[in-house]
Amino acid sequence: MKRELLNRNMTKHKIEIKKIENIAARQVAFSKRRRSLFKKAGELSTLCDAEVALLVFSATGKLFQHSSSSVEQVVEMHKNMHSSIDKSSYHPPMELQMRNEVADKTHELRQLNGEELQELKFQELMKLEERLLKGLTRVLKAKGVDLMQENKKLLQIADEKEQA
Repeated sequence: MKRELLNRNMTKHKIEIKKIENIAARQVAFSKRRRSLFKKAGELSTLCDAEVALLVFSATGKLFQHSSSSVEQVVEMHKNMHSSIDKSSYHPPMELQMRNEVADKTHELRQLNGEELQELKFQELMKLEERLLKGLTRVLKAKGVDLMQENKKLLQIADEKEQA
């Protein structure tokens, strides 16, 4: 019974991703996450035979680095591959931008239709509800204007028939 309670309490749970205010806790989290990130980079390099270089600067400006060979070699490889591209004029292909935009808008539309809501946090759900209420208000207002115009037309038609 104790083991079951212990296992239940030790399960990982999602945390809200925001700045950790407690400085000591922030430093502990930085160290743990940095080690995990470096471990994943090493696994990626080994499993996929990839050249990996990872630079991390702490809040105090201290440099931490990890690479599959040497950071300098990987950076030089990157420079050589991209030296022919003028960085100031490079833009991703328009088709890729359009696809991303369409995907984002499709996802947003699904959320407005009440789908794909499981990944939203409470605050995001509140914002979505607010957007829906504003939209509904605009629809009802437009509907009211249209009904008023239709009523005026019908009254004019009725007046014309009475006068004839």
